[in-house]
Amino acid sequence: MRKAVVRFDRSIEVDFVSELKERVNQYFLDKKISKFADTNMQLKTAFMLGLYFIPFIVLVSGMIQSFWMMLLLWSVMGLGMCGIGLSIMHDANHGAYSKKKSVNSWLGYLLNVIGSYHITWKIQHNVLHHSSTNVHEYDEDLNNQILRFSPNQPRRNINKYQAYYAPFLYGLLSLYKTFSKDFEQISRFNKNNLLSGQGVTLNGAVLQITLNKIIYLGATLALPMLILSMPWWQVLIGFLTMHFICGIILALIFQSAHVLDNTLFYQADENGSIDNCWAIHQMNTTANFAKKGRLFSWLIGGLNYQIEHHLFPNICHVHYESISDIVRGTAKDFDIHYNEFPTFFDAIKSHFRMLHLLGKAT
Repeated sequence: MRKAVVRFDRSIEVDFVSELKERVNQYFLDKKISKFADTNMQLKTAFMLGLYFIPFIVLVSGMIQSFWMMLLLWSVMGLGMCGIGLSIMHDANHGAYSKKKSVNSWLGYLLNVIGSYHITWKIQHNVLHHSSTNVHEYDEDLNNQILRFSPNQPRRNINKYQAYYAPFLYGLLSLYKTFSKDFEQISRFNKNNLLSGQGVTLNGAVLQITLNKIIYLGATLALPMLILSMPWWQVLIGFLTMHFICGIILALIFQSAHVLDNTLFYQADENGSIDNCWAIHQMNTTANFAKKGRLFSWLIGGLNYQIEHHLFPNICHVHYESISDIVRGTAKDFDIHYNEFPTFFDAIKSHFRMLHLLGKAT
């Protein structure tokens, strides 16, 4: 059985890695600030939780009986789901929200509250994606049965038009995660011996996922159907709209940072090794966007600074903008390319150009 993650050559670009770490650490020492959440992050946490739970409370209170007002509440909840995922849960499950493990654990569990499962997310994102970004058969984010995300993946006829139907599939991402993907992943991760590192067994994880889905669907879908006087199918439309909004936003933010026409894609050798250092690999496979969009960055959890996130996932995202100048400057000093796009729209265009190229190429 092959290793779950690739191995990098630690002897390459040692000076760059050590210099970068030293400069970033010195920044926090000079500023006398913590690498974890600050007051800004705490206020953002309250805002994002309110963006999801306040519309839900209004919804189940029965005060709203208009279909269009109900749909508006579901749509705001979709934005709240994104906010919880991008700005709170993401940092917490990286251990970057707080120096207290208990705080990270509780906030990381918010992923379960919005219908997913924190263990499968940690394995997919922390273990496989961050350690093996854009590496064929290792990066779980490239593992897709319909879309072709890498030139190393085989092309099928259906990929020819993937740039056109991809947005619809992206909208289904959250629903797929809620109803099916967690079960599929937990079985696959167990076969690859990845569950033990998370302190769970297959049976225990399946039980947790099942109970979590029942509680989530009961509270979020069945309860509004029982309380509201409108037809059940109208409530279902609202529920699906919430997930579609969440899915397409999440997909565009993450795919527009890695599957681009100026990022690189790799294949490990038969020993699961890549002839590069991990830090340089992250810079080759990742891109930033919308540096000047401060409000946009605040809303999406600083994930327009994906390079900084991949290099320093243990630092809370509220610090990414500040350390980005350090990373960019250090990369320039060592003649290392720093991928970035002026706007989010530019990154999205690059992503869909890449999807189009991958759909045409053999």
